[in-house]
Amino acid sequence: MDQDSHCTTERELLEAVSRITTFSTPSPSDEEQNQPKAEISCQGRKENPEKDDLQDSNASLSPNSSMTTKELQEYWRNEKRQCRQVKLLFEIPSTRIVEHHLSKYVMYKIIILQTGSFDSNKSVIERRYSDFEKLHRNLLEEFSEEMEDVTFPKKSLTGNFTEEIINERKLAFKDYLRLLYSMKYIRRSKKFIDFLTRLELQEAYGCLRGGHYTKALEILLEVIGLQERLTRGNPVSIVPTLCAIVVCHKDLENPASAFEYGEKALSRLRVHTSHRYYVPLLETMITLAYELGKDFLSLQEKLEEWKAKKDPIRVFTLKELAVREYIQ
Repeated sequence: MDQDSHCTTERELLEAVSRITTFSTPSPSDEEQNQPKAEISCQGRKENPEKDDLQDSNASLSPNSSMTTKELQEYWRNEKRQCRQVKLLFEIPSTRIVEHHLSKYVMYKIIILQTGSFDSNKSVIERRYSDFEKLHRNLLEEFSEEMEDVTFPKKSLTGNFTEEIINERKLAFKDYLRLLYSMKYIRRSKKFIDFLTRLELQEAYGCLRGGHYTKALEILLEVIGLQERLTRGNPVSIVPTLCAIVVCHKDLENPASAFEYGEKALSRLRVHTSHRYYVPLLETMITLAYELGKDFLSLQEKLEEWKAKKDPIRVFTLKELAVREYIQ
């Protein structure tokens, strides 16, 4: 490439980066006038729980004339990555009929996929008609205006188990979930997230309380990926699940894995030191770090710092906290 072509390429990249930077930080009036566009294009920057880390990594990459073509290209990729909003797709490929002594119902298999991802980023859950019905009632209570035009498949007195009705409901529930997820306040709501995760979490915590750590861990690892994608704007909300994973790994004598998930949980509590899991997690991490031959003095300093600021109170252990979750 000759010098003129090289300079032209750099100018084009600089202009493109400048446009991205301008669009990513609109004035208040622009935000009000272009809210739908901002929601689709760059809301991910505001909601991304890792935005501070990304900003730190880009601190040395400002769009200026001293940057090389390679640095500009990397800057471009980082800007696009921050603006990209994670989106989920819902598929209901199959069903199964469950018959008990006094009841019979249809279970709908729901596959939740992240756009642009491979199978490793999918989650699979099952829900029955009554679960959808309960979700709809709960959302109507809180989001009556948003739910005004949302239709829900009515229950029939007869024919609920015919192939025709089941196929119609598969399509209806798929469209229903897609529509709910398209509405920002609903997809962020606890009621919507609980619908997609609570049954599995209840089962996992039941296994944990019963000492079935392998089964509990299997379920928790399935759920945590979906929780992370659903709660990107509220990373602290998944701390209990991360800590339950720590407890399972620790009791299964996998200290390295327990420490790995403990670090993830601690990173989400950096500015939330009053969280009920903070001190029990620190105490567990100190024990794990000592066992693994890692630096535990910095963790010990954080614990002592917290104790110096707070009045002495009874603090549960990490395991004691975990077994208390999802008790009906």
